[in-house]
Amino acid sequence: VRVALLVGSARDGRLAPDVAGWFARVTARRDDLVLDVVDVAEHLLPASLDEADPRAAALRPRLGGAEAYVVVVPEYNRSVPGPLKTLIDSFQTEWEAKPVGFVGYGLGMAGGVRAIEHLRQIFAEFHCVGMKDVVTFPRVLEHYAADGTFPAEPEGAEAAAKLMLDQLTWWATALREAKAARPYGT
Repeated sequence: VRVALLVGSARDGRLAPDVAGWFARVTARRDDLVLDVVDVAEHLLPASLDEADPRAAALRPRLGGAEAYVVVVPEYNRSVPGPLKTLIDSFQTEWEAKPVGFVGYGLGMAGGVRAIEHLRQIFAEFHCVGMKDVVTFPRVLEHYAADGTFPAEPEGAEAAAKLMLDQLTWWATALREAKAARPYGT
């Protein structure tokens, strides 16, 4: 299953590369997934949502070719980062009838859950299937070891990632087979 990992923060000093790096390492242990990392910091798209913009055009085949998505999202002011929302809104059919999983984090106890809940609504608009089980890192700074290793105690997070990825793989396979039998929207 081809999975696009959307790294959803572009701020200076962001923790998203640490969280996404951990998730990519966990995913690399599986032989049923191929990961393509799309970092919004490297693909800032125009607020105009111009479909002809060369940056959007360059991403279109990568996002359209994915069979599933996982979004690494920090919670900023009880919601999602602006550049991530712009990236999502810059595409339409690329998202349709595909599963999406979530890895959230935040400085507070919510651990990105409020951002994830907003993303569930956003992706539902594109006919995506959101995974029930998610990975969260509440009080994310407490998940770093003294030497900077993230996460300091990976067992629980890895179990949550496995559960979510098992669901994601099931849905991606089921939707692939359904779309082969009958194209979506017909």
